[in-house]
Amino acid sequence: MALDGIVTRAIVHELQACVGARIHKIHQPTGHDLVLQIRGGSVPGKLLLSANPTYPRVHWTQQSFLNPMEAPMFCMLLRKYCEGGLIEAVTQIGSERIIHMRIRQRDELGDINVKVIVIEIMGRHSNIILMDEASGTIHDGIHHVTPAISSYRIVMPGTTYVSPPEQGKRDPMTVTDEADFRSALELLSRSNSDSSELDSSDAAASPAPPAAIAPDKQLVGAFSGISPLLAKEIVFRSGVPPLPAETQVIASELWPSFQQMMNEFGMHRYEPQLVTPGSGKAAFSVTALTHLPADSVRQSYPTVSECLEAFYGDKAERDTVKQRVSDLIRFLHNERSKNENKLEKLQETLDIAKDADKYRILGELLTAYMHQIERGDEYVEVINYYDEEQQTVKIALDPQLNPSDNAQRYFKRYAKHKSSLTAVAQQMELAREEIDYLGTLLQQLETASLSDIDEIREELVEQGYLRDRSKRGSKKRKSTRPSLLCYQSSEGIPIYVGKNNTQNEYLTNKTSGPNDTWLHTKDIPGSHVVIRAGNFGDATLEEAAMLAAHYSQARSSSLVPVDYTLIRHVKKPNGSKPGFVIYDHQKTLFITPDEQRIKQWPSQIKN
Repeated sequence: MALDGIVTRAIVHELQACVGARIHKIHQPTGHDLVLQIRGGSVPGKLLLSANPTYPRVHWTQQSFLNPMEAPMFCMLLRKYCEGGLIEAVTQIGSERIIHMRIRQRDELGDINVKVIVIEIMGRHSNIILMDEASGTIHDGIHHVTPAISSYRIVMPGTTYVSPPEQGKRDPMTVTDEADFRSALELLSRSNSDSSELDSSDAAASPAPPAAIAPDKQLVGAFSGISPLLAKEIVFRSGVPPLPAETQVIASELWPSFQQMMNEFGMHRYEPQLVTPGSGKAAFSVTALTHLPADSVRQSYPTVSECLEAFYGDKAERDTVKQRVSDLIRFLHNERSKNENKLEKLQETLDIAKDADKYRILGELLTAYMHQIERGDEYVEVINYYDEEQQTVKIALDPQLNPSDNAQRYFKRYAKHKSSLTAVAQQMELAREEIDYLGTLLQQLETASLSDIDEIREELVEQGYLRDRSKRGSKKRKSTRPSLLCYQSSEGIPIYVGKNNTQNEYLTNKTSGPNDTWLHTKDIPGSHVVIRAGNFGDATLEEAAMLAAHYSQARSSSLVPVDYTLIRHVKKPNGSKPGFVIYDHQKTLFITPDEQRIKQWPSQIKN
């Protein structure tokens, strides 16, 4: 479901913990997201503000973010006016999905400035805006809105801030009694009736009564902050059938459940939960979703932030990754197709070359029966003494050549095919290695983070597959120590995972000790996994094997074979592709990946 005004109310209540705290650091990991490091207050930590057009949200987060080497201009502006500032208030505008964060900061001259960070959670129109409180002037927005985009308002530096257009709905938290509730629903009904009369194309005919609106749609249309999901829950609790009916009847039946729910929200009593039906998309809410099927998987959370983080997870990053790797995936698929076609043609050449002995036999037969051949003969029939049945064979001749040259012609053809056997076999082996290598890269892109993409792209440039996109004369500083994903096993043992070839080589060949345990899926493209300890129990081994299976091409399979051995038995052949190793002394175990279980394991990015 979309993050509605009621969920926003719960978030704002949760963010009261940071009132009185200070903004220690500000980062902008992507073009849509801001991360504020909060110090002081009752819940210090990282606050995520996201204007992602698909996943806009605000909540406390435990996620790790990779920040760009150079901060974007909007981030620099926020640092100038808000870093070190005191958070004086966090408020919601009515029941809308708009949050104002009031920041007081003393500048380098000692003057006090009060700024407001406006977070508008409005789907693809979401935005984060920094404005001056006194003048209402916009300093800048994370997304610019020009007159060409909107005729209603402009979000550009120097313009006056204008709130998003109102929808003419009632704030459900201000409804006091049943009469007030009925009035809001009737106002919607009259509005629809007026629209129906204006839309009538036959002025002479008597106007038809407006079509009745389903109860849940009436609630959504009449009140701000109520999403379709929450409206369906109110209707379900009231017992009103989900069929169109008269507004007067619906109001009296809906009011008790509406009042009870709004009273709970008014006292900030929330029940954050994530519900996943057996068939359908998962939904989150701050109240129990009793109208969803009874067999749905329900997970409750102590805070709204934890619920939102569990729902969104890495969805936003995965979408960004998909956009950035689309060209790489297309390129790798094309390269793999080229090598597969090449392999087919080489196989055809190999099949022909396997008949090389036939030409040697024909040459020897011509040599043996040379006395029976004369120049100008187009063919000769001789007994094939290599054949057990001594059958006659007909040999084609070149009339322009003498008998000796005809024999040599077959010997040369034999030598050519014989030598091509070795060359073709070598080319086929190289083509298979290319296909395996490209398949490994495709698998790595499936689980790649934003930083992993850059490393994979750099690898393709180094291997000569792609051109270097960097500007001429500018030398890109390459990190000699790539970041590694590190999990902690249930026994407290660190388990490292390399998510691309750069990380795999660094992990296996440079940072691991000879007695560390190395794991990899058997004959399946996947990540290198290393248990960084000499002694550990079966639980750690099982968890490391599950990570190896999860970060492999077989992540959706069951009973995935995973080899494990000591690092001392893992070697990289000279001249081999990045990430390729050979190993021995291995043992194999079979494991079924459990993604939900892996998500619960503590992990962090380590350099």
